[in-house]
Amino acid sequence: MVSAGEASSDAHAAHALDALRLQGTSFDSFGMGAGELKKAGTELIVDCRDLAVIGIVDVLLNYHKFLKRLRQLRQTMKVRKPDLLLLVDYPDFNLKLAETAKSLNIPVLFYVSPQVWAWRAGRVPRIGSLVSHMAVLFPFEVEIYQKHNIPVSYVGNPVVADAVSSMSKAEACDHFQLDSNYPVVSLLPGSRSGEIARNLQPMLASATLIAKQIPNCQFLLPVAPTLELSDVEKAAENSPDNLHILSVNSRDAMRAADVVLVASGTATLETALIGTPMVVMYIVNKINYAIMKRLIKIPDISLVNIVAGKRIVPELVQEDATPEAMAQHVISLLNDEEQRAVMLRELNDVKLKMGDAGASERVAKLILQLAR
Repeated sequence: MVSAGEASSDAHAAHALDALRLQGTSFDSFGMGAGELKKAGTELIVDCRDLAVIGIVDVLLNYHKFLKRLRQLRQTMKVRKPDLLLLVDYPDFNLKLAETAKSLNIPVLFYVSPQVWAWRAGRVPRIGSLVSHMAVLFPFEVEIYQKHNIPVSYVGNPVVADAVSSMSKAEACDHFQLDSNYPVVSLLPGSRSGEIARNLQPMLASATLIAKQIPNCQFLLPVAPTLELSDVEKAAENSPDNLHILSVNSRDAMRAADVVLVASGTATLETALIGTPMVVMYIVNKINYAIMKRLIKIPDISLVNIVAGKRIVPELVQEDATPEAMAQHVISLLNDEEQRAVMLRELNDVKLKMGDAGASERVAKLILQLAR
């Protein structure tokens, strides 16, 4: 049984199951996910696109929906009694499922650690009481769990294998029918409906300001598979004329771009690995922000800056994420060759820190060990 609650975890889970199958293991899988897990042959009891919300306030507003889906998954687990429960990220929901698994003596592999190093470190003992093994993405996370005698393996980050484009920049521009003589900016507002609601309009307003200063600038807006293309098109009605809204692999849109304006999340690491300069932004509900600001213990929120160990890309969060500020940073990266060169060198350092591919294969081996 697998439970993945958002676009990135859906992809990570699917790739791990694909790797397990390629290693010669025959199995059935069911649970919660989206398009990638479905393509990998997983029977979706719950489609996670129905639960794509951000922050404490949104969770409370949709609490009845979460409880209903949780009951569905718990009941399915009790009836079908899987050999293993694979949980991918989405900790508050998934740890509730782990409680049920423990009561049924079903081993639990938790893949992608909650960010206990950034906030709510007090969750670690509870995680250890419910989880059979942790599969973590970053080397520094191992010590956190070892201190609490929790079985843990550093598997590496699946983004290293995922963040690839088969095209060169010129090929990507040609693929999207863009004019290679003029700059390209890709907009990545996020993969959840709440992120679209809060991040997209400021991004589009920023694109309008950029277009006024660079009239021939071209914009790409790739739509995540967890979202409906028609919903994003409707939300983007007031946008620059030169905006292309596409249901495509976001990595190809990153490759085509000269600069990516990206919502904080896994996409910042993907952009770094593709090797495209970026500006990071994020806006959440004001109450969520007030709560999170008190809880988060690290200076930067974007994964690319966290991995770098310093701020190498601009972060514009909440009231700082104005269209004017975003436009200014993007235009600066388009026009200032020295600034671009410095950022590209530092993004390459991040790529080296991320290590090699193979995370999915290592997780597949853990699945097999625990299931046996």
